[in-house]
Amino acid sequence: MIGMTFKLEIDASQQGLRMFLKDWQEEAMTVLWESSQKGHISREVYNQVNKRLSPGSISKASIINFLEYMAEVGVLKKKEITGKGGHRGVYSSKMGESGFKKFIVEKTIEALVRNFLEETRQAIEKFN
Repeated sequence: MIGMTFKLEIDASQQGLRMFLKDWQEEAMTVLWESSQKGHISREVYNQVNKRLSPGSISKASIINFLEYMAEVGVLKKKEITGKGGHRGVYSSKMGESGFKKFIVEKTIEALVRNFLEETRQAIEKFN
């Protein structure tokens, strides 16, 4: 991970990735996973997310901020390109969906161990 702590917010009432990501964030990641190594600029991700969800349901700024954050914490790769209108980031997946799920699980367990070492040990023993 690149010099930034991965912030996790868990909604245990949800299932799958929705426990950790909002619907539009999951869609943004799916867009990048589906395109493999090709990569997308934020506008392309924004357009795809709004096509899959209701149009206008999420702002372009939210997409940009999410993609930047995921690149900073090492989940996405970002390559700077120069084009009409200035510099742009091209984002691509550094890990597939399965790798991302493993990443989330590891970060969750690390936080639990750091904050509740004995309780985490006891809880994990229940699964063995």
